[in-house]
Amino acid sequence: MNAVIPAPLNETLRPYLSRFDFSMCMTCGACSSGCPASGLAGMDPRKLLRMAALGLEEELLSTPWVWMCTMCFRCVRVCPMQVDIPGLVYALRASWPREKKPKGIIGSCDQGLKTEGASAVGLSSKDFAFVVGDVLEEVRQSQPEFKDLQAPIDRKGSYFFVNQNSREPMQEPDEMVPLWKILHLAGADWTYGTAGWGAENYCMFAAEDDHWREVLEKQAAGVRKLGCKSWVNIECGHSFYSIWAGLQRFNIDPGVEFDHIVNWYARWIREGKLKPSSDWNRKLGLRFTVQDPCMAVRKSMGDPFADALRFVVKACVGEEHFVDMWPNKSNNYCCGGGGGFLQSGFKEARLAYGRVKTAQILATGADYVITPCHNCHAQIEELSHHAKGGWKTVHLWTMLCLAMGCLGENERGYLGEDLAQVGL
Repeated sequence: MNAVIPAPLNETLRPYLSRFDFSMCMTCGACSSGCPASGLAGMDPRKLLRMAALGLEEELLSTPWVWMCTMCFRCVRVCPMQVDIPGLVYALRASWPREKKPKGIIGSCDQGLKTEGASAVGLSSKDFAFVVGDVLEEVRQSQPEFKDLQAPIDRKGSYFFVNQNSREPMQEPDEMVPLWKILHLAGADWTYGTAGWGAENYCMFAAEDDHWREVLEKQAAGVRKLGCKSWVNIECGHSFYSIWAGLQRFNIDPGVEFDHIVNWYARWIREGKLKPSSDWNRKLGLRFTVQDPCMAVRKSMGDPFADALRFVVKACVGEEHFVDMWPNKSNNYCCGGGGGFLQSGFKEARLAYGRVKTAQILATGADYVITPCHNCHAQIEELSHHAKGGWKTVHLWTMLCLAMGCLGENERGYLGEDLAQVGL
């Protein structure tokens, strides 16, 4: 028998309730047992669902737990009835008055709406172009082997339209360079765009469909404007998913194929366009593991993407020096960086959420965690400091350039002393 839902709650959750009835929940607890957010704010997935079934409107619409759940979909994966608990969380987030939503998430959403480039940190397209040009000129002068390196903006007819997470040009511009080098060595015809260059979309985390769509349409318009053939998202899980899921959710046709840059890394290695070698690690014997971004693996492309990711990592560090977390791929645990948790203001809860990931990493004995996702990178790096875990956290583009012998001196900010001089 379906639960009786009070009218206000029914109006709030109508889109969610129309997809299933609460009697589907078997109260088995599989969702809660595999959720790192269980226990935070006295809540867990099963309890949230039972509260909805019982019509506990006031409790449902006030619990801060909906901003601690990262909507990573692990509960859906283990649920025998495939109950969409993240859908309930999204609907509850949407029901919060905007002024009561986490200011960090709303602020990033608003910046994406205001800026032409859809930058969540408010970086104007003019300033973005200046930073790109300044860094490019420095690389050309200091690294003669890359005197012809390109980082074009608004080059019409380019094959690839490439997004860029605003974190790099705003906070660490040298981190853009390894990506440019990879594209250069692969012979890729690519461009950024003045319109829609920003990869991120925090309006999705705010559960504001109209704003999520508005930012996405700005990004898609930038691709169409330049007449590109392919749209590539860089190493960033949430920005990939916000586009991948948003195109389907809002029935937007960008007119081009959309893919994650890691899939192209793997393709270019297989085609011989990129030639990484793991010889540098033979004597060092450093151990590496990899974080599976929930947004790019479990929530969208699944194990094929996870396999491509591991193919690239092993080519860079050596198969014998790679150790997987357990569980992994589509079964891996969320680190706690997703869902807007980094911007939610609940730092202690976020670090508590990360205990499961910390244990996973420590069990591998890895010296480095490779994270092809900005939010994963920030969270896992902080977890290492918080737990005194001792591991270093790096982007995949860093290791790929290191393995190709082209990582510059200023592009090693996340490497430890053991790798600071390798290849220089």
